[in-house]
Formats: sequence, structure tokens, C-alpha cells
Amino acid sequence: MAGSAALRIDWLQLAAAFALLAFLVMVWRWGGTVADSQAYYDTARWLRGEIPASSLVAPFPYRLLVPALAAGIPGELRNGFAMLNWLLVTAGACLMSATVLRAGLGPRRAIAAGLLMIVSLPTFWFAPYLLVDPGSVCARAAFVLAVLSGQPWLAALAGLAGTAVREENILLLVWLVAMRRIAILPGLAVLAAAGAWILAVRWWLVTGLPAYTWAPNWGQVLAALQDLHSLATIAGSAFVVVPLALLGWRAAPPTLRPFAGLLLLMALPPLYAALCVRVDGRAVWGLYPFLVPFAACVGLHRGMRR
Repeated sequence: MAGSAALRIDWLQLAAAFALLAFLVMVWRWGGTVADSQAYYDTARWLRGEIPASSLVAPFPYRLLVPALAAGIPGELRNGFAMLNWLLVTAGACLMSATVLRAGLGPRRAIAAGLLMIVSLPTFWFAPYLLVDPGSVCARAAFVLAVLSGQPWLAALAGLAGTAVREENILLLVWLVAMRRIAILPGLAVLAAAGAWILAVRWWLVTGLPAYTWAPNWGQVLAALQDLHSLATIAGSAFVVVPLALLGWRAAPPTLRPFAGLLLLMALPPLYAALCVRVDGRAVWGLYPFLVPFAACVGLHRGMRR
């Protein structure tokens, strides 16, 4: 009993430790704005009334939730936005630890899962910038935990929040309905609500922006293959988590098996984006909530035999 008690997780201490570690990883690039992050920063500035809507660039302002939360934080916007992302990274790590613990893999593997979420290239390279990806990763981690805990309505709420962060997270709700994790009619109602949000933002809340299209372009693919910086961030983001997930795949308990299909489904948007626009390591980072639980299973059969 004493040994079991010693292995219990003190969630307050773990959250504090994750927060400190995330801050140390992120502080070196705190509040940066380049390319996409400048567009999200401008969206938050627009919501504060600091710049006109004509300064915005589609499709970034349509991903409204995280910039809106950042705009509501008192004080200097750049620091508040970066602080919000820090909190989201910390929350995502805690949710992933809870997911692995709920899967029955034990406290040590649960803590290791949280560490994989924080001690990574995306947390160092992307999370400190004023991007919405930390919010998307956090929502996906909450979705996985809710499904694993048998709480489909909490999963639906996480999917709705994720859709408000990035539109492709509506696929979480599609999976929830398709896998019959939630009743068909209520599930379709939730899907309709997510679709209504996307349309409301596009045609009512944020209007008058120049049109944009994401059409497959072979020239873009060739350019991407020559973009060494982006390729390096993709490789660096995948370097640890993807091999571990592949190694842990066969040892994963049955409760985690359904997430293999979800992983494949959520990989479709970044794969399509790679045919249309420049992509980087964030494409892999968005899959961490589905990869890390499998990565935490490495050596599981060997430990059980011992």
C-alpha cells in the first residue's frame, strides 16, 4: 500500500512543475511574431480596437477563439498572448498525463507523457510565438481524455472549443458521431453548431477580407521539398514522438486502439495543406495528443512480463 501511495500523482505539484518547465522552454522566444503569428497578433489587436479590419489577412482571423481570449487579458497584449499560450501548453501536458493515467499505464508513464508534450521542438520553436496552435493541441488533448473517460459530451464540448480555435477540429466531432461515441441526433446537432460557428465567423463576425483559396499546386509541393527550414522543423517535431509512438503501437491497451483511426483522420488536413501552402513542424505538433498515448506504451509488454 505504501508503494502504491508513493506512486500517486499530486496534480497541483505536477501542474506547477509542468508550468515551470514549459516557461523555461518557451521564455527564449517569448512573444515573437513572424508570418502567421503576426496575423494572429493583428487579429487580437483588431479585437481590442487598435487596428482596422482592413489590416487583417485571411484565413487567420477566422480562427477567433485564442486571439479573443488574448485580447481580453489585461495589460500589454504581446505578453498576455504569450502567457495564454504558456498556460495552454501546461494544460495540454496535464491533460495528456491524465489520459495516460486513465489508460491504466501508471503514474510514471503518465508523467513521461506530459514531459513529451513540453520537452519538444514545437514547444520551444512555435509555442512562444503568438499562434493559436497551443489552443488547438490543448483542445485535442481534452477531447482524447474525455473520450477515454467515457464522457462523450465533454468530448463534444472540447471538439466545439477546438473548432473555434482551428476549423479543422470539426473532424473531432465527425469522428465522435461516426464511431457512435455519441447518439446520432445529438451528435448531428453538435456538428451543426460547429458548422454554424464557422459560417458565422466567416460571413458575419469577420467580413470583407480578400478571398483566399487552398488549391493543390505541384509547384508548391516542389517548393516545399526545397524549403530546408520547414523540413527541419517537421523532422525535429517528429524525431522523438513519432518513432516512440510506432514502437508503442503494438503494446497499446485496447482502450487506446480506436484513436489510431482518429490519428489518421486528423492527419488529413495537414497532408492536404502540404499540397497547397507552406507547412512546418506545426503539422506534426497538432498530432501529439494522438501520438503521445501510444508513445507512452513503449516497453509495456516487457514490463508486464517482468
